[in-house]
Amino acid sequence: MKINIAFLLASLLLTLASAFAQPPTELFLRGYSAIPAPQKVELQTGELEFNDAWGYDASKIAKDHIATRSLLRDLQEFHRLELRAATNQSKNVIRLVVLKGAVKLSDDAELEKQGYRLKIAPGLIEITGNSDQGLFYGVQTLLHLLKPGPRGQLLLPVSTIEDGPKLQLRFLHWDTKHHQDRMETLKRYLDWAARFKVNMIGFELEDKFEYPTNPIIGAPGAFTTAEMQELVNYGLERFIQIVPNIQAPAHMAYVLKHQQFAHLRADNSNYQSCLCDEDVYKLIFQMYDDVIKATKGVDYLFVSTDEVYYASICSKCGKPDNDENRSLKWVEFVKRARDFAASRGRRILVWAEYPLLPEHVKMIPPDVIDGVIGEEEYLKSENEMGMRQLAYTSMQGAEFLFPNHLPNYASAGGDLGPSSGRLQGAFEAIAKGRIWRGKPIGVFGAAWGDSGLHSETFWLGWATVAAYGWNPGGPAVEQVVADFMNIFYGPRASEMVEIYRGMQTQAQFFERSWDRIVSRVRASGYGNSYGKGIGTTRHDQTLPPPALPELPGLNFAPVYVGRYEKLLAEAQASARENDQLIHRLHQNILKADRNRYNLEVFLSLAELTGHHSRMILAMKEIESKMNAARQSADRGDAQQAVGQLLAAYTRARSTVEERQKMFADLTTVWEKSRFPKGRAVNGKKFLHILDDVKDHWADRRADLTYMIAPEESIGLEQWMKKLAPIIREYAQKNNVPVRALEEARLEN
Repeated sequence: MKINIAFLLASLLLTLASAFAQPPTELFLRGYSAIPAPQKVELQTGELEFNDAWGYDASKIAKDHIATRSLLRDLQEFHRLELRAATNQSKNVIRLVVLKGAVKLSDDAELEKQGYRLKIAPGLIEITGNSDQGLFYGVQTLLHLLKPGPRGQLLLPVSTIEDGPKLQLRFLHWDTKHHQDRMETLKRYLDWAARFKVNMIGFELEDKFEYPTNPIIGAPGAFTTAEMQELVNYGLERFIQIVPNIQAPAHMAYVLKHQQFAHLRADNSNYQSCLCDEDVYKLIFQMYDDVIKATKGVDYLFVSTDEVYYASICSKCGKPDNDENRSLKWVEFVKRARDFAASRGRRILVWAEYPLLPEHVKMIPPDVIDGVIGEEEYLKSENEMGMRQLAYTSMQGAEFLFPNHLPNYASAGGDLGPSSGRLQGAFEAIAKGRIWRGKPIGVFGAAWGDSGLHSETFWLGWATVAAYGWNPGGPAVEQVVADFMNIFYGPRASEMVEIYRGMQTQAQFFERSWDRIVSRVRASGYGNSYGKGIGTTRHDQTLPPPALPELPGLNFAPVYVGRYEKLLAEAQASARENDQLIHRLHQNILKADRNRYNLEVFLSLAELTGHHSRMILAMKEIESKMNAARQSADRGDAQQAVGQLLAAYTRARSTVEERQKMFADLTTVWEKSRFPKGRAVNGKKFLHILDDVKDHWADRRADLTYMIAPEESIGLEQWMKKLAPIIREYAQKNNVPVRALEEARLEN
């Protein structure tokens, strides 16, 4: 009997994952969704009907309170209900109250102020917050719970909910390395983050801020100080702090690429600045000061320290570049950054990682927050110091186009092994991971933009991190996913899990379908913790063009045979699945009550992956036509041979035209939410210099739209230009009329 090892591994992984699963909540079993799941729920029998006969009483809170505005806006936007203020004659009332200490769920004052009580009873819905923030969160839970009944009416469960978070800081990560979102996009993201009770955004700005002290750093059209403060104020009103995350002293290509800062490079590389040069500290602290002034009202600063592999490599250090000196220089930077931020009223977060040595952990000021519970050997010292940490979990995965949210079984191609998925990984990291061996203060849902994923693809992951950051022992991932689909898209949306799984599968085929060759246009990266230049070879995704026929007999050696037969079979299956996916997306764009743009982005990606599969199949089709041309030539039927060559040429052209339209459509969709890439603003042009990170796939459009042969760079357009003179010469030598050639619009 043959044993499928991959299937057994997948089954074991998923069995182990399900062992952590919590049973569905009673709210869920009654048909109600809430993210995060409330900590304490007492359900009574019965439901009440909610309609515009209800009035609201906000007399005991501030006029124009964000909780009131949020309640009224979302009722109108999502349910077309216009609520009026309650009067003495109102029989059904929603009462909003702030009462310190009304709900006791924690001895931690920062946690307690986020608590609330939601009491739903016939005639009276009372939302009581321990603070304004708690009241706002109670309103969000009420809005989540509204569900359509069998006759279209809205229903709520008769119940009492007492709720508050287990972790104080719930970070989502905005990464803007390779794009800049529009202001209205980020405000919409803040609205949805607030609905999921997120209270922190780690905003990785890089060059998307103007840096008034050193304006050359800011990209054309970068957010101004006034714009940043406007965005911060919008978040603060919703109890979200936008925490600037400044990549330094490594990953500084966005700064060091400019010639005026070249003297600050550690070793002539754009990757890292020299930590033994006081001008580096001056520059970085000027950048900190600029963003602090643009984010008034925020308590934190993320100073990053991400992958500072060689903190002492600079020749100005005058000491050997060894483990000891690297660690000590890293600690010096953190201490000085901490002191600078503290002088401006900010508490810093860092990535505590290599090159920090365990014996140097206690040199770090204890009020620094470790942004990732990293090395096991750090934890003992951090605990003894009372240092707090975040539970870090990454939501983007390795895919170019879509995160691997959901479980993978072994792929048909055998390249992707079994995996429980990023969502299950987040649950296990937060609820069951080593975080609880430390002193966690929060969670961090990372969404790195290096691979080019659109931020709309992160929402399921972000909501999951928010859910477990609030309630680490909450329901299983499957319930969180179902709740998310219901809340984010509305109850009429259907087959959304199938859409997400289809998007994930398409992205995975897209990624593994390319040949990989060492890049001829991009140099190797800087290095990693194992050594400079190690493991940093860059590759291009490539596919060979079809074969070209040789004169005089049109002989050719087909490319899409042998090892490509498997790829062709996968492309055919992927194209069929893509067709189903696109139909589902169209259906749900019609049915979804919320976030249709999110599905529009998904559709643009599905069109891209569908084109990719069809392109691979077109290569085989083109070669089949050229094979038919050769056979016709062998029979002496030159006219038929020319016809087959022209058919091959036309098929290539239709593929190119489809690709051009697909990219144009994708660009139009994506630029609804973000600015054009590499734009010039007010005469300022973007300085295109490759840095140390993987380029955004849309920045490398030539790599995706051109198929690069191992021997030479050649795209379909170039291939067509080479085929055209072959067709002309063969036709001329065999006296085939030229009219057909003219109609085929052959390239000159």
